[in-house]
Amino acid sequence: MTDARLAWQRGRIVAREPLTARILRIELQPDTWHAARAGQHLDLRLTADDGYQAQRSYSLLSPPEQTGRYELAIERLDDGEVSPWFHEVAQPGDELELRGPLGGHFVWSRPAAPPTLLVGGGSGLVPLLAMVRHRHYGAEAAGAPMSLVAAARQASDVLLRDELLGYEAQGRGFALWQALSRADRAPRPQDRAGRLDAALLAAALQPLGAPAGVLAYLCGRHAFVEAVAALLLVFGVPAGRIRTERFGG
Repeated sequence: MTDARLAWQRGRIVAREPLTARILRIELQPDTWHAARAGQHLDLRLTADDGYQAQRSYSLLSPPEQTGRYELAIERLDDGEVSPWFHEVAQPGDELELRGPLGGHFVWSRPAAPPTLLVGGGSGLVPLLAMVRHRHYGAEAAGAPMSLVAAARQASDVLLRDELLGYEAQGRGFALWQALSRADRAPRPQDRAGRLDAALLAAALQPLGAPAGVLAYLCGRHAFVEAVAALLLVFGVPAGRIRTERFGG
């Protein structure tokens, strides 16, 4: 039996909103909605008037509990074929093709989840944010502790920063740690003005208990993910409990 999520279908843009200077939130309504898991992605396909097609994959920003529509966060790449269209041309009502949600390894489920460390750089935060939103959705949200380490240039570049600070303020076991490479000073004592380093990563691990019991999700550029994974191994997180998603060089 063919999985309907693998078939291309029509989707319509119903909302667009800038999240940072270079990242745009896009809300899509598909002809047929399929349930998602936190950490999955959609494939999008655009077709030009001359028949040329361009296809890209984008992680879901929306949590699994959001039904009927999908949210994406699309970073503008100046040399890209797809992202400039979303940033410069696309408007509510425009149509495109999509398929998914797809992906089964880089997913996180709230029930019975172990202590979880999320580490993302730039737009690599997107699938991790879907996990955070899934954890906090509804009155029964919570469970095992979760730490999110967000690496960005400035605090204004951290996606959904105000939402994340709100989750942290609820006191339900979630903590945000920011590494801001171009900030003059850290916004809060637990944050760092500078690149993500071993000390900040160790601090984010501390509330999660024994490293051997932590499940880690890393997303960002290849070199960033490699460096963080190497540190986690030194700290005692087993290799089999480190899940990665990479892009770029």
